[in-house]
Amino acid sequence: MIGQEPGSYPEDAERQKAAMVLGGSAQRRMRRFWRSFPHAPRCKLCHRPFAGPGGAAMRLLNLGPWPGNPKYCRGCFKALYQQRTGAEVECTLLFADVRESTTLAEQIRPAEFRRLLDGFYRVAFEVLIADDAFVDKFVGDEVIGIFLPVMTEGRHARVAIHAGEQLLRRMRQETGEAVLPIGIGVNTGVAYVGAVGTDEHVEFTALGDEVNVTARLAGAAAAGELLATESTIRAAGLDAAGLERRELALKGKSATTRVVVLR
Repeated sequence: MIGQEPGSYPEDAERQKAAMVLGGSAQRRMRRFWRSFPHAPRCKLCHRPFAGPGGAAMRLLNLGPWPGNPKYCRGCFKALYQQRTGAEVECTLLFADVRESTTLAEQIRPAEFRRLLDGFYRVAFEVLIADDAFVDKFVGDEVIGIFLPVMTEGRHARVAIHAGEQLLRRMRQETGEAVLPIGIGVNTGVAYVGAVGTDEHVEFTALGDEVNVTARLAGAAAAGELLATESTIRAAGLDAAGLERRELALKGKSATTRVVVLR
């Protein structure tokens, strides 16, 4: 898994490139180098400067803030995009889904529906970025965030739950729960994280069974609920005593999935 030293894969140069971004000794050396250039704010992964003369030079080299999370620079992900590389890594995934969006879209004008979704996207992006996720994508009425160990100092599960709770709170405050209710699924496990696609279109994303489970959880969550798998609760070190638990028969899964309900 990523987090091992890049030299753990002498037969696989592409995995070494992925390790440089997602964790490893090469990344630590790169941080020390870029810290010698002025000045803050900096990329949270490699410490390239975003401001001052160093920041201006980085922007000229197209190494400024990355659209997936402006706390990180384009340079950290450039090799992964160019080579379409990645690796399996334990991470925490968050899917946030608007409940009853089809019914809502039927009742209002398309432009008004778009305005409500834009508000949801804006709030979700702000919350996820604040907790050091990268925003995978906006898909219809759903937002996907990925929390990696290297971006969260290993606290990806706890940080993802915090982000989910903050998102529920912000959506109630800014839109009213009855106007745009959302449900959230959070799950921790091993996924393939990296760049995928074709020569014409490449995306940085996560793939695998754990991603599918998280998507199903978001679909099963009622308005105002966050469903977290037991693996997430354990990884976060949270005490779930007294919290509601459920066993869900998720579509496509041969066994039931145990979750803890947070509101």
